[in-house]
This record gives sequence, structure tokens and C-alpha cells, in this order.
Amino acid sequence: MNDFLEQVWWDNPVKNYLIAAAVILFVWLFMRYISRYVAGLLFKIVHRIWKNVDKQSFTSLVMKPLGFFLLIIVTISALYKLNFPQVINVTIYKYTAKEIVHCTGTIVLIVSFIGLLLRIIDFIAILLEKKANLTPDQSDNQLIVFFKDFFKVILVIIGIMLVLRYAFNLNIGGLLTGLSIVGAAIALALRESLENLIASFIIFFDKPFITGDLVKVNNITGSVERIGLRSTRIRTDQKTYVTVPNKQMVDSILDNLSLRTQRRGDLKLEIGLQTSSTLIEQLIAGIEKIVGRKEVENANVMLSDISANAVIILSDYYTAPVTINEFNTIRQEINLQSLKLLEELKIELSGASTDVRISK
Repeated sequence: MNDFLEQVWWDNPVKNYLIAAAVILFVWLFMRYISRYVAGLLFKIVHRIWKNVDKQSFTSLVMKPLGFFLLIIVTISALYKLNFPQVINVTIYKYTAKEIVHCTGTIVLIVSFIGLLLRIIDFIAILLEKKANLTPDQSDNQLIVFFKDFFKVILVIIGIMLVLRYAFNLNIGGLLTGLSIVGAAIALALRESLENLIASFIIFFDKPFITGDLVKVNNITGSVERIGLRSTRIRTDQKTYVTVPNKQMVDSILDNLSLRTQRRGDLKLEIGLQTSSTLIEQLIAGIEKIVGRKEVENANVMLSDISANAVIILSDYYTAPVTINEFNTIRQEINLQSLKLLEELKIELSGASTDVRISK
């Protein structure tokens, strides 16, 4: 038996192959339990910072990428103890098979580690969102979404740098120096994207609007559903989904309708010139009574103008910042009551009837 274990196959004793396979098989079989245990240890560290952390949600989110990362690192460590067989160490495009395998293993290890960190960022974002939901201000919610995406982009960039450095043995410092000129050219080509990125920071810190606000910009009216690194997504009143670059959201004149203190309604009546002044006074008094309902906070009614064709009565009234459906209901009732008042007073609108006289 010992002679068999000491036999050398492909530059390694059989015993070393069995040990490496046993370690990898053990970790693969018990990966779920090992990752759960390691996740529990990480949870204790996290729990010291955030007391209200849910252990089950943390474990379910982190356990799978953590188990995959542990399996990868154990597999690479076990295979590293073996000598690479020279029989299969062929050269492919100036690179040996050993170098290709080493490069592939390094890339898989780095990618799995970055994936684990991305999951941890997602979990931290979930914790912060739960805490932010307890406050009425929605600006902290959009900051969480913004910085979650921002740190993910930074992590991906770091992962690419690690792959270039440890998998392809490139000098990152020299590479960054060489890319500085190219970066300047790219920056000029991507000037609008950089402007949108800077505008996103202005939006988050100046806060002209937040997620959920009803805004009007560039003839687009709708609710802000998401603020990203490059653009803002708006759900219009026609239920379409519009993407507006952040630079336009900052540079254009933006009307935040959610911050208004009142909604305004207008009533314009053009009545015939044959209407007597007594009826006009009664009409004005009646309209003042109509717009003096409890939903209206303040209103104005006046005889605005007398033109060659009509007597013009204008009324503007203001309600609380209710929803658009509630406001439309109030405006409809005021208009209907005004028409009934005109019928009761037997007042005709201008142009309702026309006299035609034929002279010889």
C-alpha cells in the first residue's frame, strides 16, 4: 500500500493527489456548514456595529458567495502544493500551460472575493435603508442607493486592477501613468458623462428634489422614481418612463411641484354685454359663495374687464396641496355650480346667441 502511495504520477506522489482531492472534497461536501459558521463569525462583528441586524437575512445573503470563495481559495491552496506536470506544460501563444492555469486561478479567486464584497455592500445598504425608512425624509434613502452604486463601481475597478496586477503581472503604476494621456482624451470624449456624474453629486447634496417628488422640467411632468449616477428616471402623468440626464436636471429650470403650498384653480366667465349690472353683482356674489367652500383656503372674484364682445369675470381660488384627482373633483364641482348659477340668473355667455339684422 505504501509503495502505491509513493508512486510518482505526473511529477507528484499518489499520496499528494489523494490529500489534495480529500481536502477539496471535504470542503465541497461541508461547504454549506463551513460558510454558515464563518458567516456567523462575521455576523458577530457586524452585530457589534449594528445592534438591530437580522442574522437570518445576513446569513442568507452572504453565505452562498462566502462558500464559493472558501471553496475556490481551498482548491487553489491544495493544488498549489502539487508540482505542475511537465508533460502537459505545453506552450500556447508564448505562454505555458502552467502560466495559463495560474492566471485563470488568480482571476477566479479575485472575482469571487469581489463578488463577496459586493454582497456585503448590498447587505449594508439594506440595513441603512431600513433605518432610513424610519424617518420621513426621503433624501437619505436616495443617498443610500447612490453610494451603493458608487462603491460597487469602485470595487469593480479595484477588481480589474488586481486582475491586471496579480494575474497578468502588469505594473499598475506604470499602466496608470501611461493611461493618463489616454484618460485625458477619454475624459474629453466622455465630457457629458462626467458632467452628468458631477451633476448627480450636486443633486444629492443640494437636494433640489428627492425620490418621490413631483417635478416639471423641460416640459416633462412626473414623479421621480430613481436618481442614478448619470440620469434621473421620471414616471410621467401619462405613465411613461422618461430618462433625463442629470446635467439637464441641474441646468434647466426645474419646478418641484411637491413643495408647493397650494394648488391654484381659475374660473373665467365671459357673459353677454346685454346683462344688467344688477345681475352681474348677483353673479359675482354667487361665485364668491361657490368658491368659498371649505376645501378652498382663499379665493378672489372680480369683474376683470369689459370688452367689445363680453363682460369678463375672473376668479382664482387656492386649495391645499391635495392630489391631482382630488383637485380635479373640486374644480369640476365649482364649474358645475357656476353653470347652474348662470341658469338660475338666466345669464347667457358671450356668443351663446347672435342677432342678425338685415338693413335695406
